Amino acid sequence: MSNVPPPPTNLRGAVDLSSLVNRPAPSADGGASGQPAAGGELTLPSLYFEGTDANFNDFIDLSMRVPVVVDLVTARAEQSAQFSAVIDRVVGGFGGRLVVVRIDVDANPQLTQAFQAQAVPTVAALIAGRPVQLFSGVVPEEQLRDVFAQLLQLAAQNGVTDTVAVEGGADAAEQPDGAAEAAPEPPLPPLHAEAYDAIERGDYEGAIRAYRTALAQDPRDTMAAAGLAQVSLLARLAGHTADELRSAAAEAPLDADAQLGVADLDISGGHVDDAFDRLLTVFPSLDAAGKEAVRTRLLEYFEIVGVDDPRVGKARARLASLLY
Repeated sequence: MSNVPPPPTNLRGAVDLSSLVNRPAPSADGGASGQPAAGGELTLPSLYFEGTDANFNDFIDLSMRVPVVVDLVTARAEQSAQFSAVIDRVVGGFGGRLVVVRIDVDANPQLTQAFQAQAVPTVAALIAGRPVQLFSGVVPEEQLRDVFAQLLQLAAQNGVTDTVAVEGGADAAEQPDGAAEAAPEPPLPPLHAEAYDAIERGDYEGAIRAYRTALAQDPRDTMAAAGLAQVSLLARLAGHTADELRSAAAEAPLDADAQLGVADLDISGGHVDDAFDRLLTVFPSLDAAGKEAVRTRLLEYFEIVGVDDPRVGKARARLASLLY
């Protein structure tokens, strides 16, 4: 029996890249498979790479050591190229703690589909082999720096803390367009820090309490809401196996709890549409208590995936039609 894979503790959302991860890694030009150096350093030719459908396994492997920012672009939009220069400048300011892989959406349809890139630019990330959706469109440079600082906090939570040294002795912060010195990471709010510490200890109930307290103090704290939904998912899956959950759902197709268990499993693996469809399909057949349980869980999933994700919009509309 296989163990349940650990759910992605994302800033927002997950994308299923299993079709890419499971392919044999090719020896393509432009790959990023560097050799580890002593003291948590990784020596690479640059902080900036071109990603393709053929070489992307290299960057999945690289993300086990250092967070990888994924910039999906097109030559058809001048705005895309201009924003890529901003991304390079901001990444350069983090002193080798981030690298960039740039993907031409016109030339790489598999990656474009995998990252659900419905607009350009779309910016995502890879941490410990797992995809993290960040945002689509252009954001101000200061906001971009804050997003990357939060990404580093997430990476540290997942043990991805190496630094890149650029080959040839160049300082990692000396990058194109006059990158500035690394901006200090904004400290986490105390209750968020308490929740992160609890998660690292495996104390999910402690993290849940911290996030609930944060929301009681500020109901508009969207990061606390997303964190609460994610750690609740971790807590529900702890101690279960994938085989156990799927067998229970197959044996009781109209049992809300059994279907919720498999939906949790699908969300944890990035199978967002499968989770949404499972719960929305069974919803009309449930009693009042089951419907309320599914509705509440779907609202949690919307927080995990990201309320501006197009898949959430479709699922929310479908739920509304079932409710009203």
